[in-house]
Amino acid sequence: MLRFMSFSSGSNGNCYFLHDGTHGIIIDAGVSLRRLKKYLTQRGFSLDSFQAILVTHDHLDHIRHLGSWCKHLNKPVYATAVLHDALMWHTFTRDWIAPCRRILEEGSTVLDLGREVAREDCPSVTHFVVPHDATQTVGYLIEWHGTRFFLMTDAGRVTPDAIEYASSADAVVFESNYDMGMLIGGPYPHELKMRICRGNGHLSNAECAEAVRKFWHPGLNNLFLCHLSENNNTPTLAFEATASALRSIDAGEGLTAKDITNLQTLPRTTPSQIYTL
Repeated sequence: MLRFMSFSSGSNGNCYFLHDGTHGIIIDAGVSLRRLKKYLTQRGFSLDSFQAILVTHDHLDHIRHLGSWCKHLNKPVYATAVLHDALMWHTFTRDWIAPCRRILEEGSTVLDLGREVAREDCPSVTHFVVPHDATQTVGYLIEWHGTRFFLMTDAGRVTPDAIEYASSADAVVFESNYDMGMLIGGPYPHELKMRICRGNGHLSNAECAEAVRKFWHPGLNNLFLCHLSENNNTPTLAFEATASALRSIDAGEGLTAKDITNLQTLPRTTPSQIYTL
């Protein structure tokens, strides 16, 4: 059975961990190698507990430490060809990324976790492009040991692909970045406010909640809200927006979707607990 935890989820850094009891993968490299080792060790893991890295896009809060990871760990880094081409030139990755480069093909890609791991025991990854002002940004549907895990962070709007893939997932990590009132009434310059909310930046609590109404299904066991803004959101506002959406969905037998789906907000700068999916 898969376990999931977040090491950091926000503009200061993003990093997520999936583990099947023997092997693991990490999504994004937004924490230092020292912090990564500390967080893993505190929970009974080590740097040998993951065999591959996935990257969502090339903004610094997602790849700041990827070059260091490649230099010291030499683990395969999976990304699209477009994103890898950008990483080959990026100041933080260009010196160390080449030996670790692995390309995600169109459709699904089975990650190589090492010679001792049978292909059927490796995760199958499907990526889809989402609108965001990076070179390219992708979300992931990861199928592993019968569990379907979906992650989409840093998206300017919700796409049909995102709804389709989330609609089949057992666990979903979905962006709920800002509260519109806090953003518009806050101290950010007008240009930055527009960058965030006009379709190529981030998702609001309301947009996240509306998406949940579209993709929720009875098999969705865990729903995690990620990448909450420090200045334009609070965990309570994000949680209540999506909780309200879940309460509005009839799950049958007198229950609502909120009654049968575990809803959590992921911490911005500290590790979450370990969740069994």
